[in-house]
Amino acid sequence: MNNIPELKIGVVAVSRDCFPESLSVTRRKNLMKAYTEKYGEEGIYECPVCIVESELHMVQALEDIKAAGCNALVVYLGNFGPEIAETLLAKHFEGPKMFIAAAEERGDNLVQGRGDAYCGMLNASYNLKLRNVKAYIPEYPVGDAEECADMIHEFIPIARAIVGLGELKIISFGPRPLNFLACNAPIKQLYNLGIEIEENSELDLFEAFNRHAGDERIPAIVKEMEDELGAGNKKPEILEKLAQYELTLKDWIDEHKGYRKYVALAGKCWPAFQTQFGFVPCYVNSRLTAQGIPVSCEVDIYGTLSEFIGAVVSKDVVTLLDINNSVPKDMYEEEIKGKYDYTQQETFMGFHCGNTASKKLTFCEMKYQMIMARTLPEEVTQGTLEGDIVPGDITFYRLQSTADNKLRAYIAHGEVLPVATRSFGGIGVFAIPQMGRFYRHVLIEGGYPHHGAVAFGHHGKALFEVFKYIGVPVEEIGYNQPAGVRYPTENPWR
Repeated sequence: MNNIPELKIGVVAVSRDCFPESLSVTRRKNLMKAYTEKYGEEGIYECPVCIVESELHMVQALEDIKAAGCNALVVYLGNFGPEIAETLLAKHFEGPKMFIAAAEERGDNLVQGRGDAYCGMLNASYNLKLRNVKAYIPEYPVGDAEECADMIHEFIPIARAIVGLGELKIISFGPRPLNFLACNAPIKQLYNLGIEIEENSELDLFEAFNRHAGDERIPAIVKEMEDELGAGNKKPEILEKLAQYELTLKDWIDEHKGYRKYVALAGKCWPAFQTQFGFVPCYVNSRLTAQGIPVSCEVDIYGTLSEFIGAVVSKDVVTLLDINNSVPKDMYEEEIKGKYDYTQQETFMGFHCGNTASKKLTFCEMKYQMIMARTLPEEVTQGTLEGDIVPGDITFYRLQSTADNKLRAYIAHGEVLPVATRSFGGIGVFAIPQMGRFYRHVLIEGGYPHHGAVAFGHHGKALFEVFKYIGVPVEEIGYNQPAGVRYPTENPWR
């Protein structure tokens, strides 16, 4: 996948000047040995110039990790640590940072070998708050070399997302469609997150598309599409236009991303798109998303932002779906009850017209868009990719600036069940524990739109930390509460 940051973590050890520096030296070496033996040497750098004990050491370490190309930082308390110098290091480092502390004492060496890093972490966290410096601190940030190596490894997807957001531009085309104001959201929070946004007219895109007519690269893209679709290539006559549109978007990205490294797109897909372009963009959206460039439909800016975060965290393809319809009772009774440990209210169908990448479908077919064809000529609604979504673990999530211009998010672990959907579009039968209550007291109560992002696998732990790091209040990160734990808005006599 392209459009995903590469991470290089700089590990800087610190020491309080009244503690033996050798504690931090030895423990840093132990940490690096444990990490590289388990996870390899790529993407991690041990700062060798000094153990940071003072502000001058801080400057030396900062210059060294910058010169080494590090874009993430781990401050490692080999002992108590110098709270001023270590937090200044975090303040002046431009990128995600993490604080962890050593716990390598032995029962026979608790005089000269005691580091007091447990205490030092408290001082570090206090000083970070004094300086308004954001840093990731794990749930239990103290451990031996192997445990701290695991903590750094868990930091990687979090740091990757923070780096990506700091270099992201979202490019959108067209205003939200009529009756889809739910996808319209205040963009002020994008700027607060350091994200750039470029909003364009559909006419701009249409003009660029027409300029790509006859582009010499079109046949090669058509061949890629034919190979990908295989027997599912039911609309071969539309592939040339789709290839022309894909090249239009890729060239637009190259010409408009400016100084930003990463891009996500939010596109308009109806009602005028079909009649003017002569197709629907679903399949092209799926192909770009599979390449690491998320594309949301209905100009869902926070939807594509959510997709980007999930792609960067998981390093895998994501999708954006409507939280669409309940599973019919007869279907639940026949195919789910007794086979899977879910009530009917814990199941639902996630659907979209055809923007899910082919590799995330159990089968795929190029078809026309049935919903749009109810009001438009069928021939202009071709270009959607249909199939059942692959079964397995998923994370349903979204980051949103809601109507009151506040950042909120939700995360829920679940799975796609291996149950045939009997329907159309890119669709799957989803199951999330306590979904009915989550739907009512997080999604509805929180004012979220109908689109939810889907990451394949369970990535809630990393997503939660990303949302915390970028400033979403913890109380505004909703999740599916277990049975017996009441939501604040839940009727206690329900």
